[in-house]
Amino acid sequence: MPSPPTSSPSPGSPPAPGWPREHLGTLIALGVLVLIFSLVTRHFFSPANFRTIANQIPSAMLVATGMTYILILGQIDLSVGSVLALSGAVVGVTMTRGQWPLPAAALAGLAAGALCGAFNGLVTLHWRLPTFIVTLGTLEMARGGAHAITKSQTLYLGSAIEGFADANVLGLSLPFLIAVTFVVAGQLLLTRTIFGRHVIAIGTNPEGARLAGIDTRPVQLAVFVSTGCLVALAALIDTSRFQAANPNAGIGLELQAIAAAVIGGTSLMGGRGSVIGTFIGVLIIAVLNSGLAAIGAKEELKRLITGAVIIAAVIADLYRHRRP
Repeated sequence: MPSPPTSSPSPGSPPAPGWPREHLGTLIALGVLVLIFSLVTRHFFSPANFRTIANQIPSAMLVATGMTYILILGQIDLSVGSVLALSGAVVGVTMTRGQWPLPAAALAGLAAGALCGAFNGLVTLHWRLPTFIVTLGTLEMARGGAHAITKSQTLYLGSAIEGFADANVLGLSLPFLIAVTFVVAGQLLLTRTIFGRHVIAIGTNPEGARLAGIDTRPVQLAVFVSTGCLVALAALIDTSRFQAANPNAGIGLELQAIAAAVIGGTSLMGGRGSVIGTFIGVLIIAVLNSGLAAIGAKEELKRLITGAVIIAAVIADLYRHRRP
């Protein structure tokens, strides 16, 4: 079999856009939002408010980081909200009914998330099914599992778990610092390692990646399992923050994660994305929600504006990448 042409870019060597110019548009949008809300509300531009926003977004950051990798692969995961609920339910049940210590319960929750990710990946790869359908099924199964093991009741854990979310450094919560660490690690993994190049290559052209010698199946499975683990860590953070395991947790989280990734420049068609860009997308959504709440906007108006921002981001990204 003839080798692939060497004159075209290698699937494993995508162009490396510069930083911060790559995200200049989203950074400007974030700055404009902060400026507008600072002008129309008295207390928005304050260290206390910014710390509050930062301490509310670690779960969204972790889930959106995993979703970025999924989207770059050219796939999608609709199950992350339900997997978060299931992982949190496992933590809650093992601690309240099994009397497990927090470390053991946390490992059980992480295992639940990893298993859900592995299930999504294995079913998708073995039967070559669209991830939209597979993860839609997992969404229902995981949500049903969360309700089954909790008997559709919120499990209150109290002080046994509160310390994790309450720990802070210079006013920033430990979960936020952990999430930032994963964002930085995720960006470096994507842009500075062979694994990251393989992820981009598979999302750009799966067949071309295979012909170039990349074993695509382990790479895709690793992304699904890692995403499940990140979702489970987000569940642990939420469970600690609210001191409870709620089987209804995470509803709509998949849409928030996809929105943050798209706003940050990740393509829904695969092959292009940035974890740092997704982080900025999470911040834009968080600032938008906080600012609209500060001016007393009703829930329906907040959803309308957030949806409009997402559509505008997709259109802007389309035109940006059409330019020669």
